[in-house]
Amino acid sequence: MSVSKGLAALGRCKSAGGASLSLESVDGWFPVGKRRELSPDTAMKISAVSACVEIISNAVGMLPVFIMDGSSKRRLEDHPLGRVLWDRPNEAMSPFIFFRLMECHRLLRGNAFAWIYRNRYGEPVELIPLPPAACELVIEPGTGKLWYLAAEPKTGRTYKLDPADILHYKAYSPDGINGVSVLQRAQQTLQTAAAAQSYEQALYENGGRPSGILKTDTDLGDTVKLEDGSEVHPKEVIRRDWEKIHAGAGNSFRVAVLDQGMTYQPIAMSNTDAQFVENKAVTIADIARFFAVPLYKLGEGKMSYSSNEQNNIEFCVNTIQPIITQMEFEDTAKLLTISDRRRGLEVRRNMMALLRGDTDSRERWYKGMREAGVLSVNDILALEDMPAVAGGDERYASLNYVPLKDWAELSSLRAARESGGDK
Repeated sequence: MSVSKGLAALGRCKSAGGASLSLESVDGWFPVGKRRELSPDTAMKISAVSACVEIISNAVGMLPVFIMDGSSKRRLEDHPLGRVLWDRPNEAMSPFIFFRLMECHRLLRGNAFAWIYRNRYGEPVELIPLPPAACELVIEPGTGKLWYLAAEPKTGRTYKLDPADILHYKAYSPDGINGVSVLQRAQQTLQTAAAAQSYEQALYENGGRPSGILKTDTDLGDTVKLEDGSEVHPKEVIRRDWEKIHAGAGNSFRVAVLDQGMTYQPIAMSNTDAQFVENKAVTIADIARFFAVPLYKLGEGKMSYSSNEQNNIEFCVNTIQPIITQMEFEDTAKLLTISDRRRGLEVRRNMMALLRGDTDSRERWYKGMREAGVLSVNDILALEDMPAVAGGDERYASLNYVPLKDWAELSSLRAARESGGDK
């Protein structure tokens, strides 16, 4: 038994009806009736899910990738890995499309895999995304070694690969090996959202008219014989004729003509009585919580500028930053060569790209960092993806903003001048 299956078995409990109650099998969460399977494609038809996946995957895909010397904090623009990370991961995809696809797989399937093709020197030359279903994790009996069984996209052959040859980004993982998708954890909430969407569609297709009953004081008698020789009760004949004439979007609002003393009485609750709109808002909030996306990004909740600005910062810190941290560790360990890692090189992403829309906050932060001598003009230009300027590497401090290398001397001269000494 694999490590993941063993841990899953230890963590599994049984509901009263005997159904498994776990993240891997959510049957136990649905005691009434049989739940419908909600595939990733079906879940993406729910507007809140689609918006959350788009927002998070676009945020991850748009971040500029660079290689940094961990000791000097200097960016290496001419590193050979650059042609893969910020040029073309593969011949069919730009970096934005590749990393957005990987994040979509991670969110919707729990795991995102990419095969690392290397040249004879061990340097990555291409990153090929794999469908999550085409890659399987196995633990080798006896040694406990982790292997990936992956189907090669070009030939279809299955290979046994070392973890160093597979980029693997995980969603929440109970065992640290296999990720569990948001869809599995939010299954009950998404089922409710899908049912509400189906109800709303059926409601409008039937002209917004509630279901009801046809009443009559006349005895309809026993069964009647139809043209095909079958026998049915008159109630069934009346029901079929009524639904044929009045059901469906094309028959909405048609005038009903009733005979045999029949009357129509609606019995279902209206949208207002059921507080349908309010229930939809609660479902959207639940979905937003599972994806850790602020409500205002889904068109719900408060819309004040000040609160939304803070929510966006929290979204970057609490939702995007953990995803990026995992990707940076994975990329550094598997895309850089051993000699690169010994030199202290790291694969990093510029999170400032997500705050470009907040001009005032960036201006205040840059100004404070420059006045404190932390950033130079060229440091700020690099964060804005702009070219360096001549003399832009000098840093200034608060002594009338003089270069730091002259700060001690000028400070002594000023002190001497103020005490009446020689200039």
